Amino acid sequence: MMLTTQGGAMRPVHPEASDISPRIGAKLRESRHAQGLTIEQLAAATRLSKGFISRVERDETSPSVATLVTLCQVLSLPIGALFEEPEIASIELSDAPLINMGGTGAVERLITPRGQPKVQMLRSLLDPGADGGRHLYTINCDVEVVHLIHGQLTLVFASHELAMRPGTTLTFKGSEPHTWRNDGDQPAEVVWVIVPAAWSGSD
Repeated sequence: MMLTTQGGAMRPVHPEASDISPRIGAKLRESRHAQGLTIEQLAAATRLSKGFISRVERDETSPSVATLVTLCQVLSLPIGALFEEPEIASIELSDAPLINMGGTGAVERLITPRGQPKVQMLRSLLDPGADGGRHLYTINCDVEVVHLIHGQLTLVFASHELAMRPGTTLTFKGSEPHTWRNDGDQPAEVVWVIVPAAWSGSD
């Protein structure tokens, strides 16, 4: 890299290494847990001591490149995955896209990324008298979670109804026929979580 000074001459600029060491221990531990391996088993497979592996997983020591390659080979973990930045998506509520879930009197926004396949989170503002439709419906997901921030909300199932209070969270199967309504005289604000994502998030 070159930098121009006020006099027009060029002088080299040498980038400096960060003082922050990459924290790889948690990723190694997560990979070991995902494969059902104990520290003892990993130690036997890599011929490293249990104490050393434990310190590596707690980021208390830095392994050599050769040792790191050995650990990754045993864990079937690409070594590059240890240094990848975490995928973080930030969405402001005001910028979240409006969606239509089929109810009436509802302003609903998708607050997770459209392409996120593992989970969808919706934030809804429900007018007094708003409802999810007269007919019960299902959602193509394993689990649906409903959290009432404020106002009133009644979840209607085939055999019963549940009146929610602010702060209440309900969890149930998406295949359970249900609908909802706001019986209060004030708007209700609700967060819905769908696992895994049920649709592409298009309008």
